[in-house]
Amino acid sequence: MKSAPPTTGHAPSTLFRLPFAVAAAFAVLTAVVAVASGLPLRDPDGFLGPSYVRLPLLLAALILVDMIPSMLRRRTAQGGMLPAAIQELRRRWPAPRLVATSVGLLTFYLAYVSYRNMKSFLPFVRDRVTDPLLQASDRWLLGGDHPGDVLQQVLGTGTSAHLLAAVYVSYLVFVPVSVAAALVWSRRLSHGAWYVTALSFNWILGALSYYALPSLGPIYVEPRHFSDLPDTAVTALQEALYRNRVRVLADPHATQSVHGIAAFASLHVSVVFTAAVMAHLLRLPRVIRAALWAYTLLTALATVYFGWHYVVDVAAGAALGALAIWLAALATRSVGAATPGPAPVLATAGSV
Repeated sequence: MKSAPPTTGHAPSTLFRLPFAVAAAFAVLTAVVAVASGLPLRDPDGFLGPSYVRLPLLLAALILVDMIPSMLRRRTAQGGMLPAAIQELRRRWPAPRLVATSVGLLTFYLAYVSYRNMKSFLPFVRDRVTDPLLQASDRWLLGGDHPGDVLQQVLGTGTSAHLLAAVYVSYLVFVPVSVAAALVWSRRLSHGAWYVTALSFNWILGALSYYALPSLGPIYVEPRHFSDLPDTAVTALQEALYRNRVRVLADPHATQSVHGIAAFASLHVSVVFTAAVMAHLLRLPRVIRAALWAYTLLTALATVYFGWHYVVDVAAGAALGALAIWLAALATRSVGAATPGPAPVLATAGSV
């Protein structure tokens, strides 16, 4: 059966109009805070390189993967792989879709980079932390026990620590891959736009929550509760973030590092919760929905187990994710996408 190019569900030029305006406004606010506070703006590097390089390359790779099945089928009729690739690019990726997808990626990029910078400005703008209040909430919720201790006693500190560390660190790959996949493999680009906008709004709302209740997290204010944990990828990440904090606080102009420590709310939880809820609303295959809900649960456990967050941060992260989904639906006019009948947001490459 012949494959058909994805549809938009809306005019491509309008999908990201409001989300891009919001992200751009957030970027302007970030620049204003930087100038007013005398702080440098940074483009935070990821372990795979700068995000302005990493994300377009990932998008291009997924576009290629999207076209490969049809290219292989058409290579003989078109006289080779290159003519088949050109024809398939024109058929599946007309200019309006390419432009809309690029604007969607730019929207995400602006929101994310602004979020990282606002997070880095936090200790200079809000120099008092609310960890004592959040510590008290943890004790109250667990009847005086420490959540990290409870989870370590229940789950153990051997194999479970390495498993949860792998889950937590996988988030660094999950976010850019899910964004690119939503933009490339959406049968209806409006669904992909909804998801990408929701993630972009997660960054903005997350930054607001950091400024509302600035905090460091249990691992940095009461590390004794996590001293029995083995060295994992999370241990290295926590140490790296603390070194960056020291460098930035010493002189933000003398380092390319950004400050990346903030507890309330949990953006790990908010983002994966967003993905799980949207998979449910858009009725992705059951196995994907189950996997995302399991991923959300394990991520929530890992954030408390390793001391990244307080219990209330997890609940706040879920609430923030739900709010981001709703606001993104309004911004992309995708409220009706959850009603019966829409195609899945992510389709297998080359499917009809």
